[in-house]
Amino acid sequence: MTDKEKLYEVLGELLFAIAKSDGVIQSEEKEELVKFLESHNWASEIKWSFEYEESKGATVEELYNKVIHYCHSYGPAPEYLEFIDAMKIIAEASGGKDKNEKNIIESFSKDLTDRFRHDIEKLM
Repeated sequence: MTDKEKLYEVLGELLFAIAKSDGVIQSEEKEELVKFLESHNWASEIKWSFEYEESKGATVEELYNKVIHYCHSYGPAPEYLEFIDAMKIIAEASGGKDKNEKNIIESFSKDLTDRFRHDIEKLM
């Protein structure tokens, strides 16, 4: 598996965490995931990891920590903007973003920004 394939598997895990963060995955969230994946180059990797995590029953916190750890090790990548957009799409699918969904989206952005800012500062 390439690093890029793993990165998109991580996106599936992140989208599962967003969908599950309010306690249950709504049908509207799954429908938005299907729409998002229709023309995505990495659809099979994203879908596979979403479904795997759904069958496994991992907690939102476990998944988030796993995702952020991988992103930290992967390093800065333009794909993270896509990740944030995808999380927003799933979060808004069922009556708008709730508090838990907002927290995950904000945490993801902040955790990556803080991490990479710290790495840059160490280089200077």
